[in-house]
Amino acid sequence: MDITESYANRLLIAEKERVGIAALTDENPSFSTTDAYAVQLEIIKQKQQSGQQIVGKKIGLTSVAMQELLGVDEPDYGHLLHGMVVENGSEVSFERVMQPKVEGEIAFVLNKELKGPNVTALEVLQATDYILPALEIVDSRVKDWKIKLPDTIADNASSGLYVLGGTPKRIDKIDLSQVGMVLLKNGEVVNTGVGAAVMGHPANCVAWLANKLSEFDITLNKGEVILSGALSAAVNAEPGDVFTAKIAHLGEVSVRFSS
Repeated sequence: MDITESYANRLLIAEKERVGIAALTDENPSFSTTDAYAVQLEIIKQKQQSGQQIVGKKIGLTSVAMQELLGVDEPDYGHLLHGMVVENGSEVSFERVMQPKVEGEIAFVLNKELKGPNVTALEVLQATDYILPALEIVDSRVKDWKIKLPDTIADNASSGLYVLGGTPKRIDKIDLSQVGMVLLKNGEVVNTGVGAAVMGHPANCVAWLANKLSEFDITLNKGEVILSGALSAAVNAEPGDVFTAKIAHLGEVSVRFSS
C-alpha cells in the first residue's frame, strides 16, 4: 500500500469511527498540496466504489482572511457526494458529524459543463442555471481542527454536509458581489457577509475551481451543485443549535442539530 492509499484509509477510518486523527503534516512535514489532492481523489474513488455519487464541488478558503490564516494565496476544493445532502429545515443527528462548523454560502447549479484552464467569471454566469442560499456544515477528521492546508485538502476540504434552501433564482437578475448575508445561531445574529468577500464575486470562485480542476482533467458537469465559498466565518455547532442564513434576494436556508 502506497502512502496515498494509506493516508486515505486513515481518514476514512477516522470518519467511520468518529475519532479524530493527528494532522498528516505533523507526521510528514513534506506532505504537499499535490500529495493532498491525490489523497482526496483516492478517498472519493473509494466512496464511489461503495455507491456514493458525485453531485458537485465545494470551494474553500475563498476569503483573504482565511488564506492568510493558513498562509496560502489560493482557495482549495472538495467533492460533494449525494449522501451529504440535508433537507432544508430538517435535523442533523450529531452521530453524523464530529466537530461541525456552519457557514453561509451561495450555491450555483450549472446548466452546462465548464472545463478549464481558461474559464472566466462571465462564462460561469452563462453556464449557471440558477442560484440558491446554502449552509455548508464543514467538519474535520483531524483532531481539534489543528490543520494546515494539505491536511484540509486531503480531508476533502473539510467537507461534511450541506443544505440548499430558498427558491431558485436566475443569476442575471442579481449582482452577487453586492448581495448581503446574515447568519443566525439560535435566532441571534452571529456574523454577516457580502458576495464581494469571496474573491470579489462568487463567480470568480467558480471560475477558479473550473480552472484548478483542469489540472486533474476534471470537468464541472451540467446539474452539478457548486458551493462558492463562505461569505463569513464558520461558527461552531453544538447539539440543539439551529442555524439560519438569510441572503438578500435569495431567501433563507436553515438546519438544526439534534440535542
